[in-house]
Amino acid sequence: MTRTRKTLAWAGGIFVLLVAVLVVILATFDWNRIKPTINSKVSEILHRPFAINGDLAVRWQREEDEGGWRAWVPWPHVIAQDLTLGNPEWSKTPQMASLKKVELRLSPLALLSQTVDIPRINLTEPSASLERLADGRANWTFTFDPKDPNAEPSAWTVDIGAIGFDKGHVTLNDQTLKTQLDVLIDSLGKPIPFSEIVGETDAKKAQEKGNKPQDYAFALKVKGQYHGQKLNGSGKIGGLLALQDATQPFPLQAQVSIADSHVELAGTLTDPLNLGALDLRLKLAGTSLSNLYPLTGVTLPDSPPYSTDGHLTAKLREASGATFSYENFNGKIGSSDIHGDLKYVASQPRPKLSGKLVSNQLLMADLGPLIGADSNAKQKARGGESKQPAGKVLPVEEFRTERWRDMDADVELTGKRIVQSAELPFTDLYTHVVLNDGELSLEPLRFGVAGGKLDAQIRLNGRATPLKGSARLTARNFKLKQLFPTFEPMKTSFGELNGDATLAGTGNSVAKLLGTANGDLKMIINDGAISRSLMEIAGLNVGNYVVGKIFGDEDVKINCAAADLGIKSGLASTRLFVFDTENAIIYIDGTVNLATEQLDLKITPESKGLRLFSLRSPLYVRGTFANPSAGVQAVPLLLRGAGMVALGVIAGPAAGLLALVAPSGGEPNQCAPLLQQMQQGKVPKTVK
Repeated sequence: MTRTRKTLAWAGGIFVLLVAVLVVILATFDWNRIKPTINSKVSEILHRPFAINGDLAVRWQREEDEGGWRAWVPWPHVIAQDLTLGNPEWSKTPQMASLKKVELRLSPLALLSQTVDIPRINLTEPSASLERLADGRANWTFTFDPKDPNAEPSAWTVDIGAIGFDKGHVTLNDQTLKTQLDVLIDSLGKPIPFSEIVGETDAKKAQEKGNKPQDYAFALKVKGQYHGQKLNGSGKIGGLLALQDATQPFPLQAQVSIADSHVELAGTLTDPLNLGALDLRLKLAGTSLSNLYPLTGVTLPDSPPYSTDGHLTAKLREASGATFSYENFNGKIGSSDIHGDLKYVASQPRPKLSGKLVSNQLLMADLGPLIGADSNAKQKARGGESKQPAGKVLPVEEFRTERWRDMDADVELTGKRIVQSAELPFTDLYTHVVLNDGELSLEPLRFGVAGGKLDAQIRLNGRATPLKGSARLTARNFKLKQLFPTFEPMKTSFGELNGDATLAGTGNSVAKLLGTANGDLKMIINDGAISRSLMEIAGLNVGNYVVGKIFGDEDVKINCAAADLGIKSGLASTRLFVFDTENAIIYIDGTVNLATEQLDLKITPESKGLRLFSLRSPLYVRGTFANPSAGVQAVPLLLRGAGMVALGVIAGPAAGLLALVAPSGGEPNQCAPLLQQMQQGKVPKTVK
């Protein structure tokens, strides 16, 4: 053997001996000796007490999943018993978290490339007490020493593949959210297949998107308070949370009751390390949609009891903000069905809700809570605090404008069929709701009514205190025979109702908005009929009395009815209000106080031709909207044509009403000649 070969042999032998010695040392080393150093260093880095209180051991095992020569390289398996982590100094309790045992294995070959590769960490009986103070300090936020700005960034990286766990206990006390939760995690004993919870169809869809979701392994129980409201719930989760594999679904299932709201969900979480995505079937139910606000931060209107069932997906790492999509949901609000898609983006400066909703059959009664127009009993059932006074008709419940600036919205609603009653045939609804920094608009708000259309543009400025509102309404081509389908004299009528209204007011309820309103109301009706039975159909007892006093029990044809009212500070005054019937012309003068809901009207009949009336004195209608009263004014008999004394001041209103005149069914509008005569300041020729 040459000298060179001998040298190499000796060097190789020494290297093997050193490796053998190293292996023996590592295999026999008592790792508990370095626990004080580990505890000290970790505590120093975290600035809070950390300790491995139990045994610390390292076992060397070959990795079965490795192939080739790598399979012969043993991996260290680290096992630590009884670990604790303390709280920051401001906390009143010393301990934040504890573990009965933690196990992990480390790839030694990855260390050569400056990577700490830990395929899996197993946690045994984890326990954590999380808390956050009102000033925002939280014990899950760690403070590290500032880095040297001139220091080179570390070339080392840490990769953790998955976290496995078993039964545990987590508490949360969050003063900023007014939330206290107590969560228990325990083994199910026997795993439950994913498909058994979500159904075969959804399980197949989840599998088609990537890896097969794991089985449910653990049960959850949660109780406490969320946003100050009582919470109880239960659920199931998987046993292995994949951190590095973004395609590995983690199963979730829960049923939670928060106050009077109930939530059910079942599905998966993927890419949890990056807060990647949720894919859940979500069911919601409760007494009012507005009660979801403290739970979700989403501003929704008051409503009757509701329930929905749909598909919730979430993309939590979008550049524009976390995006939640509630897709293809079906449900009910009151007795109305609701379907559609909604998207919620946690954008800046405000989150935004957008989507399209459709109702195949929408009951008008279910829209009442939007403006507080439901009964006291129904308001109480949905958690309303406002009480409608017994003597008030206009809704007094206030809009919750303090919520309007919390988010923006752009939502379209279509009601294909509207159900009110046979006496008021609505056919369809469409509205586009836009909420932008506290300003709410419904443009348009469109109803199909009796063969015609009611178009409205409504704007409410919730940034103003009090609320400022404005509305513009246009009623066109309401067919009288459809408007009153059960009234026999109307069935052959070609008549229509047309009208315009503009209103603007201030106040946080419908009653206050109308009670401060300024604006105009114009309306004409041609080729109609009136009778006591029509008043009964309309539910107008006072109208029944008035019609009976003028016409008796007869059905009387209306050639034209025209009204022009000016509204100032909630007081509606008649500029022109006239009925041209086959027997008489009826004039109505007076005021309607929308603030006090008081009526003060005088009704003056003028006979036509030689027809005689038993009543020649005017009538009055007084009282409140809730309790109106009518009677005969105690004045001498009227001179013929006395109702015309104001013709000089109604020429303008008459001219304005002519703009609403349009031919009906090919027939000339009978209001045209009446209004043209009044425009010219003449007594109608029919009054003799």
